[in-house]
Amino acid sequence: MLASNAKDDTGGDRFAMDSALTAEQALALAPDGASAKAATGLASDRHWVALGGDAEALWGECKGSGAKPYQAQVDLAALVTRCSCPSRKFPCKHALALLLMHARGGIAAAPRPAWVEEWLNSRRDRAEKKEQAAVKAAAAQAADPDAAAAGAAKREAARWKRIDQGTAELQRWIGDQLRRGLASFGPQQRAEWTAMAARMVDAQAPALSTQVLAAADAMASGVAGAPAVLERFGLIWLLREAVARRETLSPQRLADVRTALGWVYDKDDLATLGESVSDRWIVQGQRIDERDDRLFERRVWLRGQASGRDALLHDYAYGGRGWEQQWLDGRSVEANLRFFPGSVPLRALALEQGAAQPAPRWSQPAVEAIERASLAFAANPWLPWWPLSLADAVPVRERERWWLHTAAGRLPLVLGETAGWNLLAHSGGRALQVMGEWDGRSLRPLSAWCGEDAAQNWSLAA
Repeated sequence: MLASNAKDDTGGDRFAMDSALTAEQALALAPDGASAKAATGLASDRHWVALGGDAEALWGECKGSGAKPYQAQVDLAALVTRCSCPSRKFPCKHALALLLMHARGGIAAAPRPAWVEEWLNSRRDRAEKKEQAAVKAAAAQAADPDAAAAGAAKREAARWKRIDQGTAELQRWIGDQLRRGLASFGPQQRAEWTAMAARMVDAQAPALSTQVLAAADAMASGVAGAPAVLERFGLIWLLREAVARRETLSPQRLADVRTALGWVYDKDDLATLGESVSDRWIVQGQRIDERDDRLFERRVWLRGQASGRDALLHDYAYGGRGWEQQWLDGRSVEANLRFFPGSVPLRALALEQGAAQPAPRWSQPAVEAIERASLAFAANPWLPWWPLSLADAVPVRERERWWLHTAAGRLPLVLGETAGWNLLAHSGGRALQVMGEWDGRSLRPLSAWCGEDAAQNWSLAA
């Protein structure tokens, strides 16, 4: 990235980046609409005690409710932010305001304060230590590969033993629930289901814990939630059978089973098992959820321009640390992705990432999109989502809920009231291209656009 200086009306130097974000792209990083609105209100010099920037970072001290101003800073290379405010959202409104002012060319070049330098140095140190640890691990494995392989095999066998015992217990428990009948579900049953979910964590199958808790939540609506619970129980039962017969499974099916259990491959495994694909990847849409106290989950959906591959970048951030990489909807990035193994390889890690550029997003007729999704779910029954990018879809509100009218029929939407009305207003009653996460029953919209006009994009990052 190159930096350049330009004079403002007062004769001072103004800091600018050749590849600076637009105001719209800066606000697209907001975790929700309230943060974007608050950041817009703070994007003025009068709210800041100090402001500055250089080729690597932006920083500022914003007036707050206390005597000491909040210190906000942005690493421009990775678009990672940090702020001393107590907000649990990130980027917070102060960091977003910095990005918004930078996009408008309103931050002057200035010497970097010590607190900003310390933060940037700490980020470099962590990256160097991480790289050094990886080099040491590789060196240890190279020094005695047989011992390393034996140790890994022993650990894997021990985990499979715990999973085998835990899933067998879960299968018996599901049988007990069905014999008892779901209509008797109440506070006592919820406590039992929560205890069984905790048991799955002990059995090193954390994804099954999530499934049991989701089933308990579904029963909160009474008997109406029973069909969804039975579907979850059926998939868990199928997974238990796969665990018991794992020695006979293909490598791809075994990878599906591991993923469904919550057993994630590490980077060393992916180096030998995963497929590497270099392409220019279009950011189709993304979603950020707060899972537990200060734990955030992000899913970014990509589409390869040359390969035609769909990819999911799935990562977590804790304690307001922010994301290691930022991805902007409607932009394309030259990147090398390493895919996790499986019958339907979808999740990936971005090993190398270039500069982002504007790019037209991709969509297809609804009938073809649903057919692709159906084939994916048939190949891997435990697949939680599939990305749908639909052409010519019209959002409507009928019977107190939101729907999407397409040539393939009417699809139910998982969409809050405010987001639903915003999407409807964005469409103006006309057809849009809509991208979202499809679970086989309903679609959660993440972005929508009209043609290739970037100004007509609608995003729901959270």
